Amino acid sequence: MRIVFMGTPDFAVPSLQALIENGMQVVGVVTQPDRPVGRKRILTPTPVKIEAEKHGIPVLQPERLRRPESVEELKELQPDLIVTAAYGQILPKSVLELPKHGCINIHASLLPKYRGGAPIHHAVMNGDAVTGVTIMYMAEGLDTGDMISRLELPIEDTDTTGTLFDKLSIAGARLLTETLPDLIAGRIQAVPQNDDEAVYSPNISREQELIDWTKPALTIWNQVRGLNPRPGAYTLWNGDVLKIWGCRKPETTGEAGVPGTVVELSEAGVEVATGSGTLTIIELQPAGKKAMDAAQFIRGGQIAAGTVLG
Repeated sequence: MRIVFMGTPDFAVPSLQALIENGMQVVGVVTQPDRPVGRKRILTPTPVKIEAEKHGIPVLQPERLRRPESVEELKELQPDLIVTAAYGQILPKSVLELPKHGCINIHASLLPKYRGGAPIHHAVMNGDAVTGVTIMYMAEGLDTGDMISRLELPIEDTDTTGTLFDKLSIAGARLLTETLPDLIAGRIQAVPQNDDEAVYSPNISREQELIDWTKPALTIWNQVRGLNPRPGAYTLWNGDVLKIWGCRKPETTGEAGVPGTVVELSEAGVEVATGSGTLTIIELQPAGKKAMDAAQFIRGGQIAAGTVLG
Protein backbone atom coordinates (compact mmCIF):
# COMPACT_ATOMS: atom_id res chain seq x y z
CA MET A 1 0.00 0.00 0.00
CA ARG A 2 1.38 3.38 -1.06
CA ILE A 3 1.06 5.81 1.86
CA VAL A 4 1.49 9.57 1.86
CA PHE A 5 2.06 11.05 5.31
CA MET A 6 1.06 14.62 6.15
CA GLY A 7 2.29 16.28 9.33
CA THR A 8 4.30 19.20 10.61
CA PRO A 9 5.28 19.47 14.32
CA ASP A 10 7.01 17.12 16.75
CA PHE A 11 3.61 15.58 17.57
CA ALA A 12 3.52 13.94 14.13
CA VAL A 13 7.06 12.51 14.11
CA PRO A 14 6.40 9.29 16.13
CA SER A 15 3.55 8.39 13.76
CA LEU A 16 5.80 8.79 10.73
CA GLN A 17 8.47 6.74 12.48
CA ALA A 18 5.90 4.03 13.26
CA LEU A 19 4.97 3.73 9.60
CA ILE A 20 8.61 3.42 8.59
CA GLU A 21 9.52 0.96 11.35
CA ASN A 22 6.57 -1.26 10.47
CA GLY A 23 7.72 -1.54 6.87
CA MET A 24 4.96 0.57 5.34
CA GLN A 25 5.60 2.03 1.90
CA VAL A 26 5.73 5.76 2.62
CA VAL A 27 6.06 7.22 -0.88
CA GLY A 28 5.97 10.87 0.13
CA VAL A 29 5.61 13.33 2.99
CA VAL A 30 3.68 16.59 2.89
CA THR A 31 4.53 19.23 5.48
CA GLN A 32 4.36 22.99 5.94
CA PRO A 33 6.98 25.20 4.23
CA ASP A 34 10.18 26.07 6.09
CA ARG A 35 9.61 29.12 8.31
CA PRO A 36 11.92 31.73 9.89
CA VAL A 37 12.53 30.89 13.57
CA GLY A 38 14.08 32.84 16.44
CA ARG A 39 15.41 36.36 16.71
CA LYS A 40 17.76 35.80 13.81
CA ARG A 41 14.84 34.54 11.69
CA ILE A 42 16.72 31.46 10.51
CA LEU A 43 14.78 29.48 7.90
CA THR A 44 14.02 26.19 9.65
CA PRO A 45 12.52 22.93 8.32
CA THR A 46 9.65 21.28 10.15
CA PRO A 47 10.36 18.30 12.46
CA VAL A 48 8.48 16.03 10.04
CA LYS A 49 10.60 17.18 7.09
CA ILE A 50 13.78 16.49 9.07
CA GLU A 51 12.59 12.97 9.88
CA ALA A 52 11.51 12.26 6.29
CA GLU A 53 14.84 13.35 4.87
CA LYS A 54 16.66 11.01 7.26
CA HIS A 55 14.97 8.15 5.43
CA GLY A 56 15.22 9.56 1.91
CA ILE A 57 11.46 10.09 1.57
CA PRO A 58 10.40 12.75 -0.97
CA VAL A 59 8.99 15.88 0.71
CA LEU A 60 6.36 18.28 -0.63
CA GLN A 61 5.85 21.67 1.05
CA PRO A 62 2.96 23.47 -0.64
CA GLU A 63 2.03 26.90 0.71
CA ARG A 64 -1.60 26.08 -0.11
CA LEU A 65 -2.56 22.43 -0.58
CA ARG A 66 -5.78 23.32 -2.38
CA ARG A 67 -3.98 24.91 -5.34
CA PRO A 68 -4.32 22.79 -8.52
CA GLU A 69 -0.55 22.43 -8.95
CA SER A 70 -0.24 21.14 -5.37
CA VAL A 71 -2.98 18.58 -5.93
CA GLU A 72 -1.26 17.43 -9.13
CA GLU A 73 2.04 16.94 -7.30
CA LEU A 74 0.25 14.82 -4.74
CA LYS A 75 -1.59 12.87 -7.41
CA GLU A 76 1.72 11.91 -9.02
CA LEU A 77 2.63 10.01 -5.83
CA GLN A 78 -0.39 7.71 -6.47
CA PRO A 79 -1.34 7.29 -2.81
CA ASP A 80 -3.56 4.39 -1.74
CA LEU A 81 -3.91 5.97 1.72
CA ILE A 82 -3.17 9.39 3.19
CA VAL A 83 -2.31 9.58 6.91
CA THR A 84 -2.31 12.99 8.59
CA ALA A 85 -1.23 14.16 12.04
CA ALA A 86 -1.23 17.86 12.93
CA TYR A 87 -0.56 18.86 9.34
CA GLY A 88 -1.89 22.39 9.72
CA GLN A 89 -4.07 22.75 6.61
CA ILE A 90 -7.58 21.54 5.81
CA LEU A 91 -7.58 18.96 3.05
CA PRO A 92 -9.77 19.98 0.10
CA LYS A 93 -12.22 17.58 -1.52
CA SER A 94 -9.83 17.10 -4.47
CA VAL A 95 -7.27 15.61 -2.06
CA LEU A 96 -9.75 13.65 0.07
CA GLU A 97 -10.91 11.81 -3.05
CA LEU A 98 -7.40 10.82 -4.25
CA PRO A 99 -6.58 7.63 -2.29
CA LYS A 100 -8.80 4.57 -2.72
CA HIS A 101 -8.52 3.76 1.00
CA GLY A 102 -9.32 7.33 2.00
CA CYS A 103 -7.59 9.84 4.26
CA ILE A 104 -7.25 9.21 7.97
CA ASN A 105 -6.25 11.63 10.71
CA ILE A 106 -4.68 11.17 14.16
CA HIS A 107 -6.41 13.72 16.39
CA ALA A 108 -5.32 14.52 19.96
CA SER A 109 -8.68 14.24 21.69
CA LEU A 110 -11.59 11.89 22.25
CA LEU A 111 -13.85 13.08 19.48
CA PRO A 112 -16.35 14.61 19.13
CA LYS A 113 -14.96 16.53 22.10
CA TYR A 114 -12.34 19.13 21.19
CA ARG A 115 -12.51 19.39 17.46
CA GLY A 116 -10.14 22.06 16.18
CA GLY A 117 -6.58 23.26 16.52
CA ALA A 118 -5.89 23.27 20.28
CA PRO A 119 -7.46 20.14 21.80
CA ILE A 120 -4.69 19.49 24.32
CA HIS A 121 -4.67 23.06 25.64
CA HIS A 122 -8.42 23.04 26.16
CA ALA A 123 -8.51 19.62 27.84
CA VAL A 124 -5.99 20.75 30.47
CA MET A 125 -7.42 24.25 30.90
CA ASN A 126 -10.89 22.78 31.45
CA GLY A 127 -9.61 20.46 34.17
CA ASP A 128 -10.53 17.23 32.34
CA ALA A 129 -9.52 13.99 34.02
CA VAL A 130 -9.22 12.01 30.77
CA THR A 131 -8.13 12.70 27.20
CA GLY A 132 -6.86 10.55 24.36
CA VAL A 133 -6.35 10.17 20.64
CA THR A 134 -8.85 9.35 17.90
CA ILE A 135 -8.11 8.02 14.44
CA MET A 136 -10.84 9.01 12.03
CA TYR A 137 -11.62 9.22 8.36
CA MET A 138 -11.25 12.77 7.13
CA ALA A 139 -14.23 14.69 5.78
CA GLU A 140 -14.70 18.22 4.47
CA GLY A 141 -15.77 19.54 7.88
CA LEU A 142 -13.42 20.35 10.74
CA ASP A 143 -12.62 17.03 12.45
CA THR A 144 -16.10 15.70 11.63
CA GLY A 145 -15.22 12.37 10.00
CA ASP A 146 -16.27 8.90 11.14
CA MET A 147 -14.19 7.47 14.00
CA ILE A 148 -12.06 4.38 13.38
CA SER A 149 -10.35 3.82 16.73
CA ARG A 150 -9.70 5.61 20.03
CA LEU A 151 -7.30 5.35 22.94
CA GLU A 152 -7.86 7.00 26.34
CA LEU A 153 -5.19 8.50 28.60
CA PRO A 154 -5.58 9.99 32.09
CA ILE A 155 -4.59 13.61 32.71
CA GLU A 156 -2.42 13.64 35.83
CA ASP A 157 -2.09 16.57 38.24
CA THR A 158 1.54 16.83 37.15
CA ASP A 159 0.63 17.14 33.48
CA THR A 160 0.95 20.31 31.44
CA THR A 161 0.04 20.74 27.80
CA GLY A 162 3.70 20.02 27.07
CA THR A 163 3.86 16.69 28.88
CA LEU A 164 0.48 15.63 27.52
CA PHE A 165 1.58 16.60 23.99
CA ASP A 166 4.44 14.10 24.29
CA LYS A 167 2.26 11.35 25.76
CA LEU A 168 -0.46 11.73 23.11
CA SER A 169 2.14 11.84 20.36
CA ILE A 170 3.42 8.40 21.39
CA ALA A 171 -0.12 7.11 21.97
CA GLY A 172 -1.16 8.25 18.49
CA ALA A 173 1.71 6.37 16.90
CA ARG A 174 0.82 3.22 18.86
CA LEU A 175 -2.84 3.46 17.91
CA LEU A 176 -1.92 3.95 14.25
CA THR A 177 0.21 0.80 14.34
CA GLU A 178 -2.68 -1.16 15.89
CA THR A 179 -5.29 0.24 13.49
CA LEU A 180 -3.59 -0.07 10.09
CA PRO A 181 -3.73 -3.88 9.72
CA ASP A 182 -7.54 -3.88 10.06
CA LEU A 183 -7.86 -0.89 7.76
CA ILE A 184 -5.68 -2.49 5.07
CA ALA A 185 -7.63 -5.77 5.39
CA GLY A 186 -10.96 -3.96 5.07
CA ARG A 187 -12.12 -4.90 8.57
CA ILE A 188 -12.81 -1.36 9.75
CA GLN A 189 -16.32 -0.43 10.90
CA ALA A 190 -16.13 3.32 11.43
CA VAL A 191 -18.55 5.03 13.82
CA PRO A 192 -20.15 8.39 12.95
CA GLN A 193 -19.61 11.21 15.42
CA ASN A 194 -22.55 12.63 17.35
CA ASP A 195 -22.54 16.26 16.25
CA ASP A 196 -24.80 17.19 19.18
CA GLU A 197 -21.91 16.32 21.53
CA ALA A 198 -19.29 18.26 19.58
CA VAL A 199 -17.03 20.66 21.49
CA TYR A 200 -14.68 22.98 19.61
CA SER A 201 -11.16 23.95 20.67
CA PRO A 202 -9.98 26.93 18.60
CA ASN A 203 -6.41 28.15 18.80
CA ILE A 204 -5.58 30.01 22.02
CA SER A 205 -6.28 33.74 21.95
CA ARG A 206 -4.28 36.43 23.74
CA GLU A 207 -7.26 37.05 26.01
CA GLN A 208 -7.13 33.43 27.25
CA GLU A 209 -3.52 33.90 28.34
CA LEU A 210 -4.35 36.69 30.83
CA ILE A 211 -5.03 35.51 34.39
CA ASP A 212 -8.25 36.75 35.97
CA TRP A 213 -7.56 36.56 39.71
CA THR A 214 -11.28 36.79 40.51
CA LYS A 215 -11.66 33.23 39.24
CA PRO A 216 -11.21 30.25 41.61
CA ALA A 217 -7.67 29.13 42.37
CA LEU A 218 -8.31 25.71 40.76
CA THR A 219 -9.43 27.35 37.50
CA ILE A 220 -6.28 29.48 37.36
CA TRP A 221 -4.08 26.46 38.19
CA ASN A 222 -5.57 24.62 35.22
CA GLN A 223 -5.07 27.70 33.02
CA VAL A 224 -1.39 27.95 33.96
CA ARG A 225 -0.57 24.31 33.25
CA GLY A 226 -2.77 24.32 30.15
CA LEU A 227 -0.71 27.17 28.67
CA ASN A 228 2.66 25.63 29.57
CA PRO A 229 5.02 25.54 27.65
CA ARG A 230 3.38 27.89 25.18
CA PRO A 231 2.05 30.47 24.90
CA GLY A 232 2.12 30.83 28.71
CA ALA A 233 -0.27 32.43 31.18
CA TYR A 234 0.51 35.92 32.38
CA THR A 235 -0.50 38.63 34.81
CA LEU A 236 0.59 42.26 35.19
CA TRP A 237 3.11 43.40 37.79
CA ASN A 238 4.20 47.04 38.02
CA GLY A 239 2.69 47.56 34.59
CA ASP A 240 4.79 44.83 32.95
CA VAL A 241 3.96 41.28 31.86
CA LEU A 242 4.77 38.62 34.46
CA LYS A 243 4.61 35.12 33.01
CA ILE A 244 3.38 32.40 35.37
CA TRP A 245 4.78 28.99 34.46
CA GLY A 246 4.00 26.82 37.44
CA CYS A 247 1.75 26.71 40.53
CA ARG A 248 0.98 24.25 43.29
CA LYS A 249 -2.40 22.58 43.07
CA PRO A 250 -4.62 24.62 45.40
CA GLU A 251 -6.00 22.93 48.49
CA THR A 252 -8.12 25.76 49.89
CA THR A 253 -11.37 27.39 48.79
CA GLY A 254 -13.40 30.30 50.06
CA GLU A 255 -12.63 33.96 50.48
CA ALA A 256 -8.91 34.72 50.78
CA GLY A 257 -8.73 38.49 50.43
CA VAL A 258 -8.78 40.88 47.49
CA PRO A 259 -8.16 38.77 44.34
CA GLY A 260 -4.65 39.25 42.94
CA THR A 261 -3.16 40.31 46.28
CA VAL A 262 0.09 38.65 47.39
CA VAL A 263 -0.80 37.33 50.83
CA GLU A 264 2.44 35.55 51.72
CA LEU A 265 6.02 35.09 50.52
CA SER A 266 7.84 31.93 51.60
CA GLU A 267 10.18 29.20 50.41
CA ALA A 268 7.04 27.50 49.08
CA GLY A 269 6.45 30.37 46.65
CA VAL A 270 4.32 33.47 46.09
CA GLU A 271 0.86 32.92 47.55
CA VAL A 272 -1.85 34.98 45.84
CA ALA A 273 -5.50 35.47 46.75
CA THR A 274 -8.05 34.45 44.13
CA GLY A 275 -11.83 34.54 43.85
CA SER A 276 -11.90 31.29 45.84
CA GLY A 277 -8.88 30.19 47.84
CA THR A 278 -5.21 31.04 47.33
CA LEU A 279 -2.78 29.93 44.64
CA THR A 280 0.95 29.51 45.24
CA ILE A 281 3.17 30.43 42.28
CA ILE A 282 6.33 28.31 42.11
CA GLU A 283 7.80 29.35 38.73
CA LEU A 284 7.55 32.71 36.98
CA GLN A 285 9.27 35.01 34.52
CA PRO A 286 9.50 38.80 34.87
CA ALA A 287 9.61 40.83 31.65
CA GLY A 288 13.05 40.78 30.03
CA LYS A 289 14.35 37.94 32.23
CA LYS A 290 14.58 34.18 32.14
CA ALA A 291 12.10 31.94 33.93
CA MET A 292 13.02 31.32 37.58
CA ASP A 293 11.65 29.57 40.61
CA ALA A 294 9.59 31.71 42.94
CA ALA A 295 12.05 31.40 45.83
CA GLN A 296 14.77 32.99 43.68
CA PHE A 297 12.36 35.77 42.69
CA ILE A 298 11.48 36.42 46.34
CA ARG A 299 15.14 36.58 47.36
CA GLY A 300 15.57 39.40 44.86
CA GLY A 301 13.39 41.50 47.14
CA GLN A 302 11.38 42.96 44.27
CA ILE A 303 7.96 41.92 45.54
CA ALA A 304 6.28 42.27 48.92
CA ALA A 305 3.18 40.98 50.66
CA GLY A 306 0.29 43.25 49.81
CA THR A 307 1.36 43.69 46.19
CA VAL A 308 -1.62 43.45 43.82
CA LEU A 309 -1.14 41.58 40.55
CA GLY A 310 -3.19 42.05 37.44
